Amino acid sequence: MIHVTEKAAKKIQELLVKEGLPGSAGGLRVGVQGGGCSGLSYAMRLDTQARDRDKVFEENGARVFVDPKSYLYLDNTTLDYEQTLMREGFIFQNPQASRSCGCGSSFTA
Repeated sequence: MIHVTEKAAKKIQELLVKEGLPGSAGGLRVGVQGGGCSGLSYAMRLDTQARDRDKVFEENGARVFVDPKSYLYLDNTTLDYEQTLMREGFIFQNPQASRSCGCGSSFTA
């Protein structure tokens, strides 16, 4: 499962509205790709709907789409959103990450 905090869900909903995407079917697509200073990096983009083999998670009114390969690395991850004076953005709290870089955008599993 992918968990979505209330703050992250609110930001996903705001982004969908801003981009004019349908909130009833749209959501945030999250994935993992090779690269980054720790070997794997997180990828995100808004999407209008789930694909055939996607795992779909809905929590706090927001939908997250994950392809099966990425799900192997993201199972039980919590997606949060942080907004401070120094940083603004989504944060992955991934229990499968054995090491991550300083900025949190890449990891080793």
